[in-house]
Amino acid sequence: MVNGLSGPRMMLGLAIGIALLIFLVLKTKVQAFLALIIATVVVGLVGGMPLTNITYTAADGTTKTLGIINSITTGFGGTLGSIGIIIGFGVMMGQIFEATGAAKRMANTFLKVFGKGREEEALAFTGFLVSIPIFCDSGFIILAPIAKALSRTTKKSVIGLGVALASGLVITHSLVPPTPGPLGVCGIFGVDVGLYILISIVLALPMTIACIAYARKYLAKKYYWLYGDDEEIIYDAEYQEPDYTAAFNMDTTDLPGNFESFAPLILPIILILINTVSSALGATTGIMQAFIFIGQPIVAVGLGLILAIATLGRRLDRATCLAEMEKGMASAGIIMLVTGGGGALGQIIKDSGLGTYMADGLAAASIPIILLPLVISTAMRFIQGSGTVAMTTAASISAPILIAAGVNPILGCIACCVGSLFFGYFNDSYFWVVNRTLGVKEAKDQIRIWSFTSTIAWAVGVIEVIIISIFVH
Repeated sequence: MVNGLSGPRMMLGLAIGIALLIFLVLKTKVQAFLALIIATVVVGLVGGMPLTNITYTAADGTTKTLGIINSITTGFGGTLGSIGIIIGFGVMMGQIFEATGAAKRMANTFLKVFGKGREEEALAFTGFLVSIPIFCDSGFIILAPIAKALSRTTKKSVIGLGVALASGLVITHSLVPPTPGPLGVCGIFGVDVGLYILISIVLALPMTIACIAYARKYLAKKYYWLYGDDEEIIYDAEYQEPDYTAAFNMDTTDLPGNFESFAPLILPIILILINTVSSALGATTGIMQAFIFIGQPIVAVGLGLILAIATLGRRLDRATCLAEMEKGMASAGIIMLVTGGGGALGQIIKDSGLGTYMADGLAAASIPIILLPLVISTAMRFIQGSGTVAMTTAASISAPILIAAGVNPILGCIACCVGSLFFGYFNDSYFWVVNRTLGVKEAKDQIRIWSFTSTIAWAVGVIEVIIISIFVH
C-alpha cells in the first residue's frame, strides 16, 4: 500500500493512462494539453485515487491532501509557478531580440568566433556553460532566438541547431552543481561538491558530443526545417548544404552592437550565478540577501527583459515594441499549457506514492549494487518526469545501501544524476519547452527529436558509470 492506495493498481492505472495519452496524441485530433489532462484523470481513476479531496496524516506526522483534482491543480500550478513567469519574460525578450536585429548580431558573432560549420558546437557548449547556474528551461527560452537566427542566416536546420543547444543545457543541468538536483544528491551522499563539479563536467563532455553528433548527422537532415524571414514560421524544405555567404557577408551596419545585444542575455546569467555564490556563502548581511533576491531566476530574467526594453527597445517606437512583446506572449500560451499539463501528470504519480513504491521494489531486487541508484533514478525519471525528483529519490534510497557496502559515494552521485536523463517525454516540462519552442507539433517527431536525444545522453552516461565502477570502488 502507498498512501493508502494499492501499488499494483496504481501501476495498472499508469500503464493505461500512458497508453491512452500516446493514442490520443498520435491517432486523434485531441490537442496535447487536453490529452495530458485526460490521461492524468485516467491514471487517478484506475489507480483508485479519491474522486474528492481527502485530508490525512502522513507517516511523518504532516497533514496532506489526496485527490485527483488536487493533484491536477497542484501539479499544473506548481510547474508554472516555477517556470511560467520565466517563460513569459523569456519569449518577450526573444521577440525584442528578433525585432531589433539583436538576434542577428548574436548569430553573426557566434559564426565568426567559432568558424564555419561549428554552429552546433557553439550552441551546445554555450548551453553547457549557461545551464550550470541556470535552469535548463529558462536557458533554452533565453537562448533559442540565437538558434533561430543562425538557421535563418546559414540555412541550417533549426531542429539540429535547437537540439544541440537543448542538449548542452540539460546535460549540465542534470549533472553539475549548483543546480538543485545534483547539489541535493551531493548533500545526501555527503561528497565534496567542488570535487564532484570537476568530475561531472568531464563526464558531461562525451555526452554532449554524442548529442551534437545525433543532432547534426541525423536530425538536421531528417528534419530540414528552416526558420524563415517571418519569425513565426518554421517550414520544411529540401535539404541543401549550408550557405555561409550571407552569414559571413551580412551587412551589420544597422544592427545593434555586441554589448547592447548580449547584455540582456548575460545579465540574468551573472545575477543567478551571484545568487548561487551568495547562497553558498550564507545570507548573513543585507547585501548578501539582496544579491540572493536579484539572482532569483524570475527577478534576474525580468531585469534582463527591462534592460532589453531600455536599450534595444529604443530602436522601436512604443506601439511596435508593445506589439512585439504581445506577439511573444501569445506564442508562450501553448508552451505554458502543455508544460503545466505535464506537471499535473507528474504530480498525480508523486501524490499517489507510486514513485516511492517502484523505487522500494527496485531497491529490494537482486541487481549489482552500483546499478541500484542508476536503475531507481532511470525508472523514477520515466514514471514521473522530473529529473530532480528522480535523482534525489534515488539518492535517498540508495545512499545508505551504497555507503554501507563501501561503494565510493561520488560514483553513487554520478549514477543518480545520469539516470535522471532517461527518455524525456510527455510528463517532462522540458520536453514541451524544447519541442514547442522549435515548432514541433507531431508526437512521433517530438519523441525522435527530444526523447531519443536525452536517451543518447543517458546511454553514454551509463557506459561511463560502468567504466568508472571497474576502477573506482
